Amino acid sequence: MADQMRKKAIVAGAGLGGIAAAGRLAAAGFSVDVFEQAACPGGKAGSELIGAYRFDTGPSLLTMPFVFDEWFSALGMRRSESLGFVALSPITRYFFSDGSRLQSYSERELLLEEIRANTRENPDRLDNYLAACERIYTTAGNIFLRHSLHETETYRSREFLRALPRLPFIGALTSMDAINRRYFKDPKIVQLFNRYATYNGSSPYKTPGTMTLIPHVEYNLGTFGVEGGIYSIPRSMVAAAQESGVNFYFSSPVEKILTEGDNVTGVRVGGERITSPIVISNADVLSTYEKLLALPRAKEAERYRRLEPSSSGIVFYWGLGRSFSQLGLHNIFFASDYPAEFRWIFGKGEIPEDLTIYINITSKLSTSDAPEGGENWFVLINAPADRGQDWLAIKEKIRGKVLAILSSRLGTDILPLIEAEGSLTPPEIESRTSSTHGSLYGIASNSISAAFRRHRNRSRHPGGLYFCGGSAHPGGGMPLVVLSGTIAAELVIRDWSRL
Repeated sequence: MADQMRKKAIVAGAGLGGIAAAGRLAAAGFSVDVFEQAACPGGKAGSELIGAYRFDTGPSLLTMPFVFDEWFSALGMRRSESLGFVALSPITRYFFSDGSRLQSYSERELLLEEIRANTRENPDRLDNYLAACERIYTTAGNIFLRHSLHETETYRSREFLRALPRLPFIGALTSMDAINRRYFKDPKIVQLFNRYATYNGSSPYKTPGTMTLIPHVEYNLGTFGVEGGIYSIPRSMVAAAQESGVNFYFSSPVEKILTEGDNVTGVRVGGERITSPIVISNADVLSTYEKLLALPRAKEAERYRRLEPSSSGIVFYWGLGRSFSQLGLHNIFFASDYPAEFRWIFGKGEIPEDLTIYINITSKLSTSDAPEGGENWFVLINAPADRGQDWLAIKEKIRGKVLAILSSRLGTDILPLIEAEGSLTPPEIESRTSSTHGSLYGIASNSISAAFRRHRNRSRHPGGLYFCGGSAHPGGGMPLVVLSGTIAAELVIRDWSRL
């Protein structure tokens, strides 16, 4: 058996993936230290206070709550005792460019009523569509989301062999848009379901139809808000990990991952060498190779550099002095030409003239996030990854355009209502979270092979280095990054047991 005194691991970064990996390792008997550059945990899932208004800084929608239940259970705890989830009804309010509206629901009959009342779509098609989405999830979901795709054991497993005959039918050879148009005729419903490509920063016209498993997750499995805001998730997970023995060090960036020969030997933090035979990087893959390993010409770095980054975003944090009853927790104001929006973002590398606007208002659920009578608007515009654009000029132009669009659609001048304001651009996302080019989800899923091209959870070289987070397998989004941390931890545990 391996020397218990050497059963130690270091995690670089306290995003959700890093916290998940640290907690699982601690529960398995490892001594774990987590070093985070920011003053608080969460990575993109952070929190910011601007005047009297509090904002979640990144993710806003919770799905797959069982992933979090499983993680807390692995640590011997119950998630519900420290972290409250609230089923959403409605989920999202959609505002179309022609002035029509529609609310989405996980409750099937309510969603069908919305489709009957607000579109020309045959509602009978919905059941068939969501059943098809469920079949894709059942076939591919557990394999792609819960296992490393770079380990031979995955392809020898009973689960994979049982799924193998059905894999040709998971939509990998067509696009999400093509599948959605196969089932629906009303352009509004097609646009609504095409939107789910943005959940991993991709284009619905390029991402494989396999990604229609996302609507299954939202509509069949349910969608949730979080009591106290999304930031309650990393805060509660850190507390659980600490109770399991994990040591967290904030405002303590890892300066370098140390190696000797073919293996990692620890990290350098604050000029001090901290030894460990295991290092898990929760930082972006390219940032890890370029900055932490100082290996910018490594094969994996070169490969990753050639991959298409996911979309980024421009965010405005607006504290408004009044409330809007027509808005909910999640709101989408659709552009009139959706295909053009993605051609601009992924083709031209520019923000389109015709914008889709997302508004998250957490004070609709957590009233303390805004003063009485006010609202905290997290306003997100899909943007290309940073390639040196003049983001200051772009931000000012987009701000004016967003204000004009929302003022027109809501019939109220928004600018005079803003009492507190902040913003976030792709370069700022990169500097705060070490996300290369400010991409929100690592690489885009705009090809058939994208799922296999995400970075492996165990490094080939150097030995003892593992990866988790949005740029590693299985990708971005809160449940997925928690699963990436779980996969990385399980690989560490398995490798250690073989010593």
